[in-house]
Amino acid sequence: MSTQTPGTGSLLRLEKVSKNFGPVQALFEVDLEVRPGEVMALIGDNGAGKSVMIKTIAGIHPPDGGHLYWEGSRVRIRTPRDAAQLGIETVFQDLALCNNLDIVQNMFLGRERTHMWMLDEESMETAAAETLASLAVTTVRSIRQPVASLSGGQRQSVAIAKAVLWNTKLVIMDEPTAALGVAQTAMVLALVRRLADRGHAVLFVSHNMNDVFEVADRIAVLFLGRLVALRPAAEMDRQIAVDLMTTGASSRDAANGGAPA
Repeated sequence: MSTQTPGTGSLLRLEKVSKNFGPVQALFEVDLEVRPGEVMALIGDNGAGKSVMIKTIAGIHPPDGGHLYWEGSRVRIRTPRDAAQLGIETVFQDLALCNNLDIVQNMFLGRERTHMWMLDEESMETAAAETLASLAVTTVRSIRQPVASLSGGQRQSVAIAKAVLWNTKLVIMDEPTAALGVAQTAMVLALVRRLADRGHAVLFVSHNMNDVFEVADRIAVLFLGRLVALRPAAEMDRQIAVDLMTTGASSRDAANGGAPA
């Protein structure tokens, strides 16, 4: 893990954010702050509200209560386009890549560059290659190879590179190492750290505690839609994290003199 100190200024702040789906309260008055240059892990059991939270930030589920602040200013994120315009990109678990297109075509899908009413292939190739190189993604054979030919780790790397291509400040990752092998997982986790080292904020959603403690600077724990803990990763261990995820509290915290959840 990098020893770089994350920026102290808030990039994204959630204040008393709530979200309901009929009688079901998916989020209840959640307060959360994400800073530039840090990896914030968001963990919780199934149904804890992780997906709802990231979709609320991404503009898919506008909140029913509370406020969102971006770089200190209150904002309303009604659509994914609103999020993208602010500098928020989300890499969902399905990656949203097209197997029949190559890497460049995927990275610019829906945002193609044109020159004289024609596709500017050279400009797009250069930008794609520079972005992949800046993230030290060196395992792809060619930026023109079809995504269908890539390994799981390479596909994840392309999806992340696509997310940071657009002057992105916050990258949200939903289970980025799910179904990956050991070597591919290590590659993706290294890429996550490089994003933070470059000054991006990363909101990292995962069930894998080994991955969380490998890359996270801070850890936020959701339990039944409520934020029950938010602290530096160094002040938490795997067992306490599991306790908080499954019961909302941990007796180990008190026993070890730790901060209250």
